[in-house]
Amino acid sequence: MTVLATAPLRRGTCPGLSAPMPTGDGLLVRLYPTGTISLAAFAALCAAARRHGNGVIEVTSRGSIQVRGLSERSAPDFAADIAALDIAAADGVPVLADVLSGIGAEEMFDAGALAADLRRALAQRAISTRLSPKVSVAIDGGGAIGLAAVAADIRLGAQARDGNVALHIAVGGDESRAAPVGTVALSDGVRTAVRLLDVIAQRGREQRARNIVAAEGASVFRSAISDLLISDPVLDSRLRGNGRKMVSPIGAHALRDGSLACGIGLAFGHSDATVLEQLADAASDAGASGFRAAASRTFTTIGLTAEAAPDFVIAANKLGFITRADDPRRRVIACAGAPVCASAHIASRALAPRIAKEAECTIHISGCAKGCAHAGPVALTIVGTADGCALIGNGSARDAPFAVVPTGELPAAIAAFAKKREAGHV
Repeated sequence: MTVLATAPLRRGTCPGLSAPMPTGDGLLVRLYPTGTISLAAFAALCAAARRHGNGVIEVTSRGSIQVRGLSERSAPDFAADIAALDIAAADGVPVLADVLSGIGAEEMFDAGALAADLRRALAQRAISTRLSPKVSVAIDGGGAIGLAAVAADIRLGAQARDGNVALHIAVGGDESRAAPVGTVALSDGVRTAVRLLDVIAQRGREQRARNIVAAEGASVFRSAISDLLISDPVLDSRLRGNGRKMVSPIGAHALRDGSLACGIGLAFGHSDATVLEQLADAASDAGASGFRAAASRTFTTIGLTAEAAPDFVIAANKLGFITRADDPRRRVIACAGAPVCASAHIASRALAPRIAKEAECTIHISGCAKGCAHAGPVALTIVGTADGCALIGNGSARDAPFAVVPTGELPAAIAAFAKKREAGHV
């Protein structure tokens, strides 16, 4: 086995409806819905994806919907069809809110409302032109389904303080790895995020918060909001989460109006438009009002009754969707891979089902060293290279591998890694 480094490559820009991105199977467009999509609008979106593209629809790790296989000719028609559906969607700097914002029974504040206020403030300042398209903000309202596992440049999370709700601020990663900055009042959330994004923008369009923290420390962010801070960042990091028990997005969740939401996963992040239309039919039969796209490559069905929810879950399972949090397919993260992505060296998604059967830990399969499907470290990352599959233990696609093996030897290599991991040798 050869040992070499997987040279980090720059990820491409984010492909919005008006700026599709070329890939191996045509053009790709991305839509970030900011609320519930009605079942009728969702079915129409699926029909448009099939009519103008190849019918492949994906949900990303940050809850965006991607449609593949468009052409130069069909992409404008697809965009026009989607615009006519009047689906609430965001543009500019990605500002993410937890999936049940505004409707969840356990949330501490409405993260969706704060996200909308922040998007308006950022649009007025046109700050997105000075930031990398990958720079993002995560706003967690403290409900059962949070954004702890979603990496973001700026994090604002609900925190109980003296009987009120405040915002814990951190930068440069997911909840466990982001550098704590401090706590601000909920009313200062927009001002805080704008100032922190400006710190990133001042350092150039290629910069990310994690790079700034690595080079300069978190103090540069703390200084930018020093007049807004109401407590010490070290104390905040110990209090983070307020004892909240995080639950999987897969499964049933209580809503404020007494109805239920039900999260179902897309195996390896993608599905077919026709199958998704059948899912919408099943949701309609169960009395649901719509879908929300969620982080971790899931759709959440809104407005189910306790009596109808089990029938919907059975229907979703028959259609091939993930309906159990312990489904082994949830342990494998796979990008589109070859031949869908022109940059990929391996067929990530084709390999994923076989690898999922053997997976005993989280495995990220990346077609190339960009690592688009997952930015952070996992137990085992597999990266396609010109020389074979690079294996990286407890790292990300940007890290150096411990070995490179031919694709045909992957199952044996994964099994060997699992044994070493179980024995505590990795």
